[in-house]
Amino acid sequence: MKRREFITLLGGAAAWPSVVRAQQTAMPVIGFLRSSTAAGSGRIVAAFRQGLSEGGYLDGQNVAIEFRWTEGQDNRLPDLATDLVRQQVTVIMASATNAAVAAKAATSIIPIVFVLAADPIHLGLVASLNRPGGNATGMSFLTSALAGKRLDLLVEMVPAAKSIAVLVHRDNIMTEPFMRDLAAGARLLGLQFLVSNVTGEHDLDSAFAMLVQQRPGALVVGADPLFTSHAAQIVALAARHRLPAIYTQREFAEAGGLMTWGTSLTEQYRLAGTYVGKILKGAKPADLPVLQPTKYEMVLNLKAAKGLGLDVPAKLLALADEVIE
Repeated sequence: MKRREFITLLGGAAAWPSVVRAQQTAMPVIGFLRSSTAAGSGRIVAAFRQGLSEGGYLDGQNVAIEFRWTEGQDNRLPDLATDLVRQQVTVIMASATNAAVAAKAATSIIPIVFVLAADPIHLGLVASLNRPGGNATGMSFLTSALAGKRLDLLVEMVPAAKSIAVLVHRDNIMTEPFMRDLAAGARLLGLQFLVSNVTGEHDLDSAFAMLVQQRPGALVVGADPLFTSHAAQIVALAARHRLPAIYTQREFAEAGGLMTWGTSLTEQYRLAGTYVGKILKGAKPADLPVLQPTKYEMVLNLKAAKGLGLDVPAKLLALADEVIE
């Protein structure tokens, strides 16, 4: 072998590690930001990964996901969002309303895909639903506008209730409009309206203890990542205190809750995964319309009803999309 060829070969070998590093850093990175805990978010993460796979992206193979969890402390969201921007992730998956607002405040350049229970126009995330116009788009379902419907269904289930309690997260941006709509519905039905605010997992036991002292006839649990992550605990507390409750997602009924009415959360995250896949292939958030659910489902848990001594009305059985025996 000639000396020149040998030197060239050595030089190429020395460059191999840098080439490998370049290939590794070329893998797109998704920053997943959620105001919750990892432990209670397995189903939505799995749904998100499913949506990604439909676009040809597999975590750890041709895309990487950097997770950032608040662990119940939403005041950490701005710092966590800034950290993802500092790392120059390819796209941010903003899970829930507060996370989307924090991500948008942190960057006007990096694409953002959100899943939130709010009006993204009102929050300043997009210019319009059909033409978002900026660096953010995603899935939106307005839980505050559905508050009255949930109240009607709960009263149908528990007609003897004279007062209704509501469990909400104090720091959620959508708590105020949700309570406003729910209070208006309670007034129309002539019901007393009781509110219990929580700020974290540590408040749940005391919140229920306080509610029981006021002896409400039934309970509405608001939409919040904290509640979704601790669905089993909340359902158990409602059962222990014999509080008939309606929840926002089917996961609560599957955990033993009495009834739910709302959109499928896992479907929203699957769709979010498909949107992230499109952006990774070059689509612009400004050109991807904000998607809204077209179908809502009601799930009844007959075992929970029996445990509470309730007879489920035939009307609700007819309306239910699924009945858990």
